[in-house]
Amino acid sequence: MSQLYRERPDVLFAHQDGRGSESLLEAMGTDVVVRVLTRYTDLVEAMVQVVSEAREFLVVTGSRSREKAYLASIETAVAQQPDLIHYRVLYGPPRHLALSEHLVRLLELRDPAERRNGVKSLHLGIVEPLAAMERHFVASESAAVVPLPSFHGAEGFDCGVLMGREAALGLVQHGREACASARPVETVEAARALPVWHGGTSGQGEA
Repeated sequence: MSQLYRERPDVLFAHQDGRGSESLLEAMGTDVVVRVLTRYTDLVEAMVQVVSEAREFLVVTGSRSREKAYLASIETAVAQQPDLIHYRVLYGPPRHLALSEHLVRLLELRDPAERRNGVKSLHLGIVEPLAAMERHFVASESAAVVPLPSFHGAEGFDCGVLMGREAALGLVQHGREACASARPVETVEAARALPVWHGGTSGQGEA
């Protein structure tokens, strides 16, 4: 496992050792937060940066994405980095047509059935039932962004936090486990069959 993921055992299996994982993050305290993002433009820029700098893992959760530049950056990463392992975890059907179309493009770019170097490199899944609590973040092996409710009003999710490597690794593991238990959506036909559900709020900037 250490050779495959190029990580120390204490990092890979910290989630199985409550004391070890807590002590690492607790020792860092607020140092896990690299920057508080208070503007929508800063939030999108940070999310795109996490995507563009991902080299090993890219985990995205949520069903509300619609920012074109952000979705395009994910597609570029998948197209240009064949060894990048990408996970997208949906919580319910896509809330916007832009995300539905993005899922189709991902599946046209890369076949989840293929095994590059023996490893599956595209994982798409939808968490069911709809009552499951939705999570929103984008994480790589080195950084993560978690969108937050707006600091400026009741509508939208246009703020967030940029987090460092230790927190990012925890979120990567979170997303991988969530995807493993989700219903696979791994053909173009399956992605196109997902309804575009317009229920609930549709805040900006959600992963």
